[in-house]
Amino acid sequence: MKSYVLTGVLLVPILCISQNSLGAALSQEEQLGKIMYQDQDFSFNSTQSCQTCHHRTAGFADPTNARDPENTVVSTGANGFSLGGRNAPSAAYAGYSPPLEYDSTSGEWRGGLFWDGNADGRRLGDPLAEQAQGPPLNPVEMNMPDKESVVNVVRNSDYLALFYEVNGPGSLEDVDAAFDTIARNIATYERSRDLVRFSSRYDQDRLNGRERNGERLYLEKCSSCHVQDEIPGKGPLFTNYGYSNIGIPPNWLIYPGEDDLGLGVTVGESAQNGKFKVPTLRNVELSAPYGHNGYFPTLRDIVSFKNSRDSGNWPEPEVPENLSEDIGSLGLTESEIDDLVAFLMALTDQ
Repeated sequence: MKSYVLTGVLLVPILCISQNSLGAALSQEEQLGKIMYQDQDFSFNSTQSCQTCHHRTAGFADPTNARDPENTVVSTGANGFSLGGRNAPSAAYAGYSPPLEYDSTSGEWRGGLFWDGNADGRRLGDPLAEQAQGPPLNPVEMNMPDKESVVNVVRNSDYLALFYEVNGPGSLEDVDAAFDTIARNIATYERSRDLVRFSSRYDQDRLNGRERNGERLYLEKCSSCHVQDEIPGKGPLFTNYGYSNIGIPPNWLIYPGEDDLGLGVTVGESAQNGKFKVPTLRNVELSAPYGHNGYFPTLRDIVSFKNSRDSGNWPEPEVPENLSEDIGSLGLTESEIDDLVAFLMALTDQ
């Protein structure tokens, strides 16, 4: 029998990429974080690591889902049968998300990680480190029994000396502090050039004519949420770090019998029900399926939905209140949808 729990994502392993292909070598802390990101011993039966569900080949989302987005939309737990309740989002570029906070000017919440913002950054000051602490202890994901079992993985590892070199000789004595340190090390790696490259054809200013027309359409139709604000010296992230209910229908492959209220549960406000994090568009070509519940198998499917949600040809939203008015009737032609998708595919890191 499959068990369903609304979770963020599964942590799982990444392929070792040579530093020559990525430019500058990783720092010691980044190297340590990469080792732990790939360490399957952080799951109860040593079968999964962070990389398993956040792999380069899928834009640092789940490669199993990306291979069969019509039928496999959430990650399978370390026990081989438990399913998460949400589609694993990309871990790439996630380190730029600030702590969750309410913007009184816009009346919207911004920041935090997981689809519902529950890694809010309030405890560690870093949503990315808090996110890294979730999957190992989640019974549906990596299923470790407690924090000490996670810390013991490091205590008994062949990278113990590197851990002490990076974090100090007493860094594993206190379990709570050590668990926090492990998460911070992993987050440091997730902010490294392995995951944050800004190397797409867009960044290289190598768009063709169709892609440039798609960029124009993106600026007209999509940039209010997937904003093009620049990270100084880097490039845009194509997200406003905010939350939106775009009206995604329930996905009957995983529907648990009650509506997923998203941010509304995290902040305890009914006005936020049905809202989920606005993802970055970087590497979006690779990270199928799309939406918090993986309802859309292809990139073209979700763009078409945003274009025509209000036409009546789509199923009813899972959460019909608080629907975004920024999408639903964009007026794109089929050719323009193709151009917009072509632009989005040009955001894949090289």
